[in-house]
Amino acid sequence: MSQQTVKELLNRQKIVEGMLHNQAMPRHDLVEGLVHKQHLVELHKYLAPLTATEISDILAALSIEDAKMLWKQVDEEKVEDILWEIPDDLREQLVGSREPRSGTGQINAFELVNGRLRQVTISCRKDLIDLRPIWVDLLETSKAERNSIGKHFGLELPDPDELTDLEASARFYVEENDEVHLHANFLLDREGDSRSVPVALIMHTDILFTVRNQELPVFRLQRLRARNQPGYVSDCKDVLLDLFGADVEYSADSLEDVYVTLGQVSRKVLSETISDAEAAGILADIAEEEDLNGRIRSNILDTQRMVSFLMRGKFLTQNQGDDAKEILRNIESLNSHTAFLFDKINFLMDATVGFININQNQRISVLTTISIVFMPINVVAGIGGMSEFSMMTHGIPWPVSYGIFTLCMAGFGWLTYIALQRFGTRKNSANLAASRAKT
Repeated sequence: MSQQTVKELLNRQKIVEGMLHNQAMPRHDLVEGLVHKQHLVELHKYLAPLTATEISDILAALSIEDAKMLWKQVDEEKVEDILWEIPDDLREQLVGSREPRSGTGQINAFELVNGRLRQVTISCRKDLIDLRPIWVDLLETSKAERNSIGKHFGLELPDPDELTDLEASARFYVEENDEVHLHANFLLDREGDSRSVPVALIMHTDILFTVRNQELPVFRLQRLRARNQPGYVSDCKDVLLDLFGADVEYSADSLEDVYVTLGQVSRKVLSETISDAEAAGILADIAEEEDLNGRIRSNILDTQRMVSFLMRGKFLTQNQGDDAKEILRNIESLNSHTAFLFDKINFLMDATVGFININQNQRISVLTTISIVFMPINVVAGIGGMSEFSMMTHGIPWPVSYGIFTLCMAGFGWLTYIALQRFGTRKNSANLAASRAKT
């Protein structure tokens, strides 16, 4: 639809400019230039909302003269993405020998050289020539860059953020061309900002493709190990298993941090007194650790399913199968730790809420004591407000009568307070004696 619209727009503009060119009028060149500029503005306005893929398809469908004119109206911010999309012969006609460059994203390919991974940064399509990688890692790449890399290697690379709504059972499968697709979640544990990052992992023609939109510690660790340790990996499946194994290790480290944090919270909870402000802070810490613990459990369960899928599909060699079983055993041990932490978190949560209830009960007890103390005072005050009291104190100066009355009210209140204190002391003594008798 966009191609046809642009063609009609260009044809209409050519007809108008042709008619104008054949007419004789004052200031002919000025009018013709203004009309041409107006047509260019119209083209630029139409191209502005289109994506790089749509514009590249339009350019490929036009004649070279029209494509060159249209190219001048493309926004500069879309130029690199379009260069990744259009064919090489058209690109050479539009921009000469200029190669498309990687934008804000990073594309790294890893070749196996003498048992070690050698990293090659892909900044343009020339870097892909004669490259024989076993791992291609795409970080924060645009759709055009993914399409260009996918065309070069003969597959389609998805946007990992668009895979989060897939059902769990649809996140790992095998295509008809033997592509193995795995859509996994990797843990990113940052202080105050822990989350799961979706990553698309695809094995195709003995190459592992990883597509993600955030840098992850697991991937940095894998690159470091494979570069420095000879024989660490031998093919793309080794890289894939090591990524899963590193994710399990990273989850274990995060669980250790949860243990440390909950230990600090335990010491606060088990102290003699906790204020409401301290209790609120403790509840916030517990909620954060509970969220992290649940995220770790979800991620390692996701990893467990991915590794089991690889084993069931018989994609792994015997040695790789042993490595996969070791990963599964580590996951089982982590599952028991997460279950224990859930119990500990529930205990700390209940204990903190119990302290909050105690504080509330203490405040209610104070209010109850005050109301009981003032109850007889209110009764006496009511009597003092009756007309009979004025008759009884007739002949006595009112300052004296009401002064004595006020002292009586204070006395009643004091006696009530003393009675409550003695009642509370006897009750506590009885409870202490009962507890000692039980022990």
